[in-house]
Amino acid sequence: MISILDFYLKKAKKIKISMVTCYDFTMAQLLNHTGIDCLLVGDSVAMTMHGFATTVSATLTMMVLHTRAVSRGASEPCIVSDLPFLSYRKSLTQGVTAAQKLMQAGAHAIKLEGARGNLKLIAHLVESGVPVMGHLGLTPQHFHALGGYKVQCKTRQTAQQLQNDAQALEEAGCFAVVLECIPWPLAQTITETLKIATIGIGAGRYTDGQVLVIQDLLGLNPNFKPKFVKHFMHGAALIQQAIAEYRQAIASGTFPHNEHSYSNNNVAPTTPTTTS
Repeated sequence: MISILDFYLKKAKKIKISMVTCYDFTMAQLLNHTGIDCLLVGDSVAMTMHGFATTVSATLTMMVLHTRAVSRGASEPCIVSDLPFLSYRKSLTQGVTAAQKLMQAGAHAIKLEGARGNLKLIAHLVESGVPVMGHLGLTPQHFHALGGYKVQCKTRQTAQQLQNDAQALEEAGCFAVVLECIPWPLAQTITETLKIATIGIGAGRYTDGQVLVIQDLLGLNPNFKPKFVKHFMHGAALIQQAIAEYRQAIASGTFPHNEHSYSNNNVAPTTPTTTS
């Protein structure tokens, strides 16, 4: 099994880290023996699997449910689970309780967004045996405060602040940090400065690893394709083609055929008789 120690080793050896966001048992099983390093049970589950407009709608109950499903399907990758919106901003006690529930659901580490206001919790969790991954740049839980999903750190001041936040996360004990939707030169600078691994999404090629949502990389939602997403297959078209073939097979009577049916002549019903 991949552990958080492998994040340090891969960075030291300049071996890229592969990470996929996954929410369910079936996908976790498929990903389990592919060599993927890490599965992220992201709070984007609220959007991808439940149809909400933002990640703000993700709840701790929702995250625990999906973390359990993924952990039952995958034994090889490291599993990281998101602390959902405000679950770690109410108090230190409530933040620890939320992390405890995710870890007991099968996560090997938790992820949270932002540095300022979270450093005490991060240090406490790490000291308590909970590995923590940070998340900077475009932080989706701040959707309303940011005014939407936009590239971050366009000024020298905001870039410097993000560098400071990344350093603070490392000092607080994070083992890795996701850098989302920031200019690639800034991501490269942070990657070269930090001792911990950086995982990019919309942050260019010079991070220590990359993460994509499984539905995005498989092309299951062809209408959603931001600049940083690459479809590695046209999954939606393939599934729709298979369903069309299934429907046609039913209509033509070619499915189910004999090989799809059970047969036992010994228990076949006799022809009913009638009495007059």
